[in-house]
Amino acid sequence: MAIDRGEVRRIAELARLEISDDAIERVAAQLSSVLEFAATLNALDLEGCEPVALTAADAPARADEPNGRRLAPGVATAGAPEADEEFFFVPPVVENLEP
Repeated sequence: MAIDRGEVRRIAELARLEISDDAIERVAAQLSSVLEFAATLNALDLEGCEPVALTAADAPARADEPNGRRLAPGVATAGAPEADEEFFFVPPVVENLEP
């Protein structure tokens, strides 16, 4: 499946990304490559293949023990574009279209 320039612009708008006109062709080619790879994976015949588990089913993936490391709120928010003491300010994801 090939992605065209218009689709790249639409995806960029939905993701709130700024993509320069010079980069649109490159991004379209990269997205098309990703979709072609996914289509290749979908075409694999996996009949009779057993799922592989990387860990034992009854074992936790990691020990759930605190390690004592903490990041102070002021240090955590120091590089944030907008912060107030120990909180990050983020723009709303869903805008109110009908006030």
